[in-house]
Amino acid sequence: MKKALRELACALNRADPSAAFAFRLWDGELIGYGSTPRTTMALRTPAVPERLFGKGFLGFGEAYVSGELEIEGDLQELLRLGFGMGFDENRSLREKIGLLPYYLKTKATVDRSRKNIARHYDLAPEFYSLFLDESLTYSCGYFRSQKDSLALAQRQKYDLIARKLRLGQGDTILDIGCGYGGMLLRAVRQCGAKGLGITLSKNQYGHVRGKIAEAGLEGVLEVKLLDYRDLVGKFDKVVSIGMFEHVGRRYIPVFMKQVAKLLKKGGTGLLHTIAKEVESPTDPWTLRYIFPGGYIPGLAETLREMGRAGLCVLDVEPLRLHYARTLDRWIENFEKNAGKIAEMFGERFVRMWRLYLNSSSAGFKYGNTRVYQILFSNGLNNDLPAIRGYEDSAENVN
Repeated sequence: MKKALRELACALNRADPSAAFAFRLWDGELIGYGSTPRTTMALRTPAVPERLFGKGFLGFGEAYVSGELEIEGDLQELLRLGFGMGFDENRSLREKIGLLPYYLKTKATVDRSRKNIARHYDLAPEFYSLFLDESLTYSCGYFRSQKDSLALAQRQKYDLIARKLRLGQGDTILDIGCGYGGMLLRAVRQCGAKGLGITLSKNQYGHVRGKIAEAGLEGVLEVKLLDYRDLVGKFDKVVSIGMFEHVGRRYIPVFMKQVAKLLKKGGTGLLHTIAKEVESPTDPWTLRYIFPGGYIPGLAETLREMGRAGLCVLDVEPLRLHYARTLDRWIENFEKNAGKIAEMFGERFVRMWRLYLNSSSAGFKYGNTRVYQILFSNGLNNDLPAIRGYEDSAENVN
């Protein structure tokens, strides 16, 4: 195994000769390159290398969460090197067969979707409040300036969506996967719209109901604990932010056809979703421990199924670095409250979420992960503006 680690260190060096990285082995030996390693992977037991080489990122994640593997230095720098050499992309047929049960057990059927969503989103709102902004928005913000606060970035994201939808007084808007209600509350208060949100998370449902009662918005705003496949109605506008990643590859056509049924002819909708430029399976560690049933679609397959459902794509805007910045703000807040989170859920949970948040940020910065806002109409609508009237003079947020 030591030989294999030396070969891996050489491969990392070839992928990025400027990087400084090392393995620290269970017996104290240091294997690496660069005079002063910026990142060191400390392997606590001889069993860890076999898990790394046999299971890729799944093995890495399990070893890190268990404490058998420690990262000294910059975790995202290590992940950058991994993305650079495609460490988790070239699995053997045997490895792929071994991972198949993780995918089969989490198909996003109606019954399974409820269980999948509960696994992640029905953690206590008090937990999410420790790293999200006060609106509990759990999706990509929109930074017009590097100095923008997380809360401001989330408001700006909602306002950008409202402008793209041309949301106005009296419009009915459906939010599929409404989270803690940030978009709906903004739509009602700023635009005078009437809204319905649906979610499969009992915690989110209860929270939004409380917000509606607190604001006296009964009759204007409603939330239902409901699967999108079971909803009946017609709406002027439809929005979905950060939910599409839970639909599952098999159900993408179903989702698009349902959106077409719910959106009035000529009405506009917006899909804010993580996607990939090149289609690939969800990594098995994330699928097993973070987002059961999750699938990040390719942009091409998303647009293709929109077209097949009769939805006309009006605009596609990438927000990749906005999500990286959002995640880094979440990570900063998470680390400030790591002690409180450990008291709530234990140290293993802290390590699991630390890896999840950092690997997500690194994926946007260095990997194949993207995020897009896709504006569309239900059929052709020749009355919509022919230019991007919602454009901002946003500063470079790199």
